[in-house]
Amino acid sequence: MKKILLTLSVFALTTSVFAQTDEPTSVSTENSSDYNKWSIELNGGVNKFQRPATSGYFQSTPSPWNADFGVRYMFNNKFGLKLDAGYYSFTGKDESMDFDTHFYRANLQAVANVGRVLNFETWTNRLGLLAHGGFGYAQLKSDNHAFTDRMGNFMVGLTPQLRLSNRVALTGDFSTLLTVSQNKSFDGASDYTGRGFQGILFQGSIGLTVYLGGNEKHADWVTMDSELKKEIDALENRLATIETGLTDSDQDGVPDMFDAEPNSMAGVQVDTKGRTIDRNNNGVADELESYFETKYGDKGNTSTSGMDVKSLINDGYVNVYFDFNKTQPTTESASGINFLVKYLKANPSASADVVGYADEIGNADYNKNLSQQRAANVKQILVDAGISGSRLNVVANGEDTSVNKDSKQARQIVRRVTFKIK
Repeated sequence: MKKILLTLSVFALTTSVFAQTDEPTSVSTENSSDYNKWSIELNGGVNKFQRPATSGYFQSTPSPWNADFGVRYMFNNKFGLKLDAGYYSFTGKDESMDFDTHFYRANLQAVANVGRVLNFETWTNRLGLLAHGGFGYAQLKSDNHAFTDRMGNFMVGLTPQLRLSNRVALTGDFSTLLTVSQNKSFDGASDYTGRGFQGILFQGSIGLTVYLGGNEKHADWVTMDSELKKEIDALENRLATIETGLTDSDQDGVPDMFDAEPNSMAGVQVDTKGRTIDRNNNGVADELESYFETKYGDKGNTSTSGMDVKSLINDGYVNVYFDFNKTQPTTESASGINFLVKYLKANPSASADVVGYADEIGNADYNKNLSQQRAANVKQILVDAGISGSRLNVVANGEDTSVNKDSKQARQIVRRVTFKIK
């Protein structure tokens, strides 16, 4: 988080420019709304009415059967609403007086995702728990008596969940239903004049919840903490990209994200876009050209004719260096390759030998092969930079014995690739 705070100002200042100088980075993030909110629920099970009941009329414990169908919408991953309807069949057991009644209800209920409230995700991603409660309308009818008893009801319950997949969950439900203004007993055999929430009915069921929508997960199983973490990670990745872009690899004073030539030769003058200034387009930086002209050219001649760039390259002033036992050039020596690229592009008829060397440490045959790989890799970089491979010839010169092999610093000098312009 400290990293974010330190770089937010840079982010604000560079976002608009960065969008124009580099390709946009596509980051896959999942917003807090990127989850499904609708589901349908189908359950069936057993029931048991407690009261009111006529003396001599009673059910089995529990008694089959009841069915429930509902549609649920979650506002977020913790709270929602559901509209459901249920049917209950009441029949007497063997010792009871015979009766056969039917109870129907429809309820609008609030839903709380207890699993998310209690952070179940800290120990499981398969188990969940919903709590629900709400009011509704109900009717009681009997096959033995001609009546329809209409009443209100209040229902509350708990629904454990087992996630089978991102689309389906196995559920159990344990609910209590209280009736108000009920005028008949549940068995239908007697009148009832109780006031308030006097009727009590219990139910237990098992069923399936099917999640609807095109997103991967439903709100039941999405945690806001994980969503926030994804957004923070995405922001950190973007800031890291900007920080990387602010690196100045060639030390020319222009950050890489704005640098049109990120491998310009170290120490030479560049324009505002990091491009080496070469006004005569001869492939040699003006500042370097001036230096070579002064040091090696005809001091009385102000033109570039006194400086032989080809001789400078062939005499070993342009090199590419390698770390011990490595075949890829060091980052710092990329300017040497860039120098040759510019020269060859400015002189399309020229070709070059790419000559590899190794130090004396190790087996001579191994070092011969190492020098071959170094030269071949530099050639590939030149080809990737737009130089035709037919203009480049790889030469493996093996060990360079011109320095003291016991000097670590001297050995660094001979682990190189040089060029011979033809």
